[in-house]
Amino acid sequence: MTPYLAKILLYPVKSLDGVEVENTRVLASGALQYDREFAIFDEQGRFVNGKRHAKIHLLRAQFALLNRTISLQIPDANSLQIFHLDKERQALEATLNDYFEFIVTLGQNSLMGFPDDTHSLGPTVISTATLTEVASWFPGLSVDEMRRRMRANIEIGGVPAFWEDRLFSEQGDLVSFRVGDVDFFGVNPCQRCIVPTRNSYLGEAYPNFQKIFTTQRQATLPNWVASSPFNHFYRLSINTQLPPSSAGKILRIGDRVDINIQQS
Repeated sequence: MTPYLAKILLYPVKSLDGVEVENTRVLASGALQYDREFAIFDEQGRFVNGKRHAKIHLLRAQFALLNRTISLQIPDANSLQIFHLDKERQALEATLNDYFEFIVTLGQNSLMGFPDDTHSLGPTVISTATLTEVASWFPGLSVDEMRRRMRANIEIGGVPAFWEDRLFSEQGDLVSFRVGDVDFFGVNPCQRCIVPTRNSYLGEAYPNFQKIFTTQRQATLPNWVASSPFNHFYRLSINTQLPPSSAGKILRIGDRVDINIQQS
């Protein structure tokens, strides 16, 4: 089969639930519109995220992107609370203050969002087959649960597991590829944090997750994969950059994916 764009997932508020969309626009920075546009910060200006606060996993969020609203389900609350992300931000912050039991603010960056890798602002890429393979390493974990843990933006279908490892090369080299009419550069395999080790709904740790993952990742690494980016094997999905020519273009479900033979 020809590689194609199978899923697009955006995360409007960093560390909260994602939303699956049929298409998305590329911003001038190379980020996807609405992805990680907002982030929760503590009084010291640090992210309130899954790395620091496992309690965030218990929050459920739904987004109406065009209406600019978030529907938030607080644990033990009887009903959803709906907030306009622009007009009711103070009320949303007050609700989050009560939940976390410390003062937070909701920051916004509509130009590039709040990515983990500030050098590679493009969407993260993984294949459906990779998520299926990695989920099989952990009895009891579904593919969708692994998807929620890895939080990649773009999912490629029609390819075998770890196909996306073609999208990086030896250190310093970028791999050029195209999704529909949007040009990308693959940079490196994404270094994972503590978040994938936890249940995405409950925040509970899966025993020995990182050890199992790194052992299996090393054992299943295709022999054609560039080895220099792997200073360790707790890496999955690909960080990307997008050239200025991709700004304003639209990614759509079903778009064909092509790797350019020439590298830059």
